[in-house]
Amino acid sequence: MFPLLTVLSMFYYICLWRRARTGTRGQIMNSRQAIESNQRTLPLTVEVEQYVKEIVDFSSHYGSENSMSYTMWNLAGMPNVYPSSGDFTQTAVFRMYGKWWEQCASAPQPFRRTPDRFHSQDYVELAFEDPVYPTSIDILETYHPGAVIRILACSLNPFSQSLPAEVRWEELWSGEPLKMVTPQARQFSPCIKQINFPTNLIRLEVNSSLLEYYAELDAVVLHGVKERSLLSLYKMPLIDINDLSDSDEEKDAYEAERLHKQCRDTGINEHTNNGYFDKLPYELIQLLLDHLTLPDLCRLAQTCKLLYQHCCDPLQYIQLSLQPYWARVNDAALDHLQSRCTLIQRLNLSWSGNRGAITLAGFCSRFLKVCGSQLVCLELACCHFLNESCLEVIAQMCLNLQELNLSSCDRLHPQAFSHISKLVGLRRLILYRTKIEQTALLSILNFCTDLRHLNLGSCIMIEDYDMIASMISAKSKNLKSLDIWRCKNITEKGIIELVSGCRLLEELDLGWCSTLQSSTGCFVHLARHLPKLRKFFVTANRTVCDTDIEELAANCPNLQHLDILGTRMVSPASLRKLLQSCKDLLLLDVSFCSQIDTRMVQELTVQFPKVFIKKSFTQ
Repeated sequence: MFPLLTVLSMFYYICLWRRARTGTRGQIMNSRQAIESNQRTLPLTVEVEQYVKEIVDFSSHYGSENSMSYTMWNLAGMPNVYPSSGDFTQTAVFRMYGKWWEQCASAPQPFRRTPDRFHSQDYVELAFEDPVYPTSIDILETYHPGAVIRILACSLNPFSQSLPAEVRWEELWSGEPLKMVTPQARQFSPCIKQINFPTNLIRLEVNSSLLEYYAELDAVVLHGVKERSLLSLYKMPLIDINDLSDSDEEKDAYEAERLHKQCRDTGINEHTNNGYFDKLPYELIQLLLDHLTLPDLCRLAQTCKLLYQHCCDPLQYIQLSLQPYWARVNDAALDHLQSRCTLIQRLNLSWSGNRGAITLAGFCSRFLKVCGSQLVCLELACCHFLNESCLEVIAQMCLNLQELNLSSCDRLHPQAFSHISKLVGLRRLILYRTKIEQTALLSILNFCTDLRHLNLGSCIMIEDYDMIASMISAKSKNLKSLDIWRCKNITEKGIIELVSGCRLLEELDLGWCSTLQSSTGCFVHLARHLPKLRKFFVTANRTVCDTDIEELAANCPNLQHLDILGTRMVSPASLRKLLQSCKDLLLLDVSFCSQIDTRMVQELTVQFPKVFIKKSFTQ
């Protein structure tokens, strides 16, 4: 039963609302004053302040899977850095920034029909101790702020042992990507929307494409109340009688009469024809509809039989990105799209289907068995509904597949990846942050011999990268890009094997590969044998020296992106040679290079204005 105070308060507000509906303008103003006066007398609920208790999920991070430096796990608990500014290992950093990655050959082709409002590139989900009705959220940004573009709340309690019948996501705030004037720290506290359910699961979505360098987040604070005040529960909108206009029904009736008269005057039969649309060629209508987003296409299908036929034509669904609608994609949505996607070739389901929204039966047994035969591209980043059976069905049904993205599907069992070896036509394979093991990867490389782009970044279960490099050299002669970011065991032997067979390599990411030593000559050998190299990351390799830079300058004229962060062995003279020789250079990261100070960066920037030279700082 409701408490007596609650019942009396409800009755009181209902009476005020009825008086406002039937009274004069002066009575309405009196009612408003009465409510505001009563608000001051109601007991206020206590606001709770919480820091993040646990990181539930995320799409990427700069750090290692086995440490805390630059990882999303740094968002848990009290701030470590704020209000200081600069590059600190104790913060959370996403994997990418700027538009550099979009310019690389390994970047995927964009999907048509992506809504203009969808800008999200990465996300992190944060769990708090107690569910509350959010009143505000503080995001402590310590370096290059402005990446956060969307904040959402979930009705699910992440610490509950059972899933509710419905998992609901509500957007609290959204904004456009920003380019901040200063990289200094700030507390970002956007005005959030009130929601009608308590939450302790918050999701941040980010876009770093306009930032000058990596964005760093230190902590997130959730403010909220455990129980909403009576006023917020029962407050009704006050209506000014003088402002009342025609009802929606009257407007609809008037519009219908106007259209009826127009049809009668022009001689068009309004019941059987569609005006001049009937005279347009089928292909022209299809071309017009090709510019609509998916929700608009679904809405238009409800207008008339002619447009329903066009909107459901499988040719409109040759490629389809459901990532912008990840919060609403479930089995029912896939079932609804099934008949329209019989010719689909490119499908993006990234971020979708988690927490039971998509099931094995819905994705594999129904959707893929009808729509999988023509697929050439399948994006499944962060799809945690995937299991071994899913990959087995993909291997059976999607025999034409050329691109497969399983980025951050870190809950897939290592044995599941062996099924990928059946997709012999693969050209692009993204396994970033997965638990693929060496045996499965060797099998994939042995059978998928036409690979052009391979991402093995942060794949920590692989025991011997020298053996992997040898297999890549023998089987993947057409490889153009290879990412083995944070590989812990490749040596100069593996590098020499790799470049001997993969002479077409344009991109090579050896960032944080600490076992590579410049003294072995591996970087010199690499520069001399990869003339097509455009992107080369040797991030945090302390041994890179002037000789390596001069060899790149002499042998890699097409170089566009170079990251040598962290070396003490490179001088301004060798950098100047590189900048003079590599006319296409766009990005040069010399952060924490002790011989390259800020004054030298400024001088080189003036001499080579087309090159973005990065030099992070710590206060």
